[in-house]
Amino acid sequence: MRHDESHKVLRSNVLRAAVMGANDGIVSTASILTGVAAGGSSYHGVLLTGIAGVVAGAMAMATGEYVSVSSQADTEQAALAEEQRELDHNYPGEVHELTAIYVLRGLDTCLARQVSLALMKHNALDAHARDELGITEFSTARPLQAALFSAGSFISGALVPLGSVMLTSGVISISSIVITAMLSLALLGALAAKAGGAPAIRSVMRVSFWSSLAMAASGLTGSLFSHFTWL
Repeated sequence: MRHDESHKVLRSNVLRAAVMGANDGIVSTASILTGVAAGGSSYHGVLLTGIAGVVAGAMAMATGEYVSVSSQADTEQAALAEEQRELDHNYPGEVHELTAIYVLRGLDTCLARQVSLALMKHNALDAHARDELGITEFSTARPLQAALFSAGSFISGALVPLGSVMLTSGVISISSIVITAMLSLALLGALAAKAGGAPAIRSVMRVSFWSSLAMAASGLTGSLFSHFTWL
């Protein structure tokens, strides 16, 4: 029998990574551009700083995601290896353990034991991985995939504020950077909310508020440090 019903919650991990990467790309790049422009840098200085920020940010996202997900994968593999040893040395005890899990979920003891025996006969390690350890095909760590996905989503977001600078024909406009970033962030928040089935207004307000604070802080910092001639 096939189960073809799709639930939005199953896309939550992918959606979270995509939104986080694109949002980080927009906010961090727009903040860098705003801070450097507010400090009085030239057009080429602002543009070069933005490009460097995009490359550095994408590499940082990829590296951080790869390292963290690799650690998760190592933990999962160690847990599965330990579970396999327990199955090899104490199979009846593992049947009892899985039975207890199903009893806590609402099955009576007799039915819970029947379910445990049937699932463990089919694939004992898979049954314990899913119901005891919480490791499923949707949550299994994939380091390289996560790294590439994070870097790609960061770059896609970062190109929005960077593109607004490239299209100004040599004239830096902080307002155009901020407006472009805020509009794209609002759109991103709305799309993410719709894809996840969450209220769009709350998502847009949340991302807009915190992102505006980040850009304001960067702009203020650039403006303040522009008065230090020794920098």
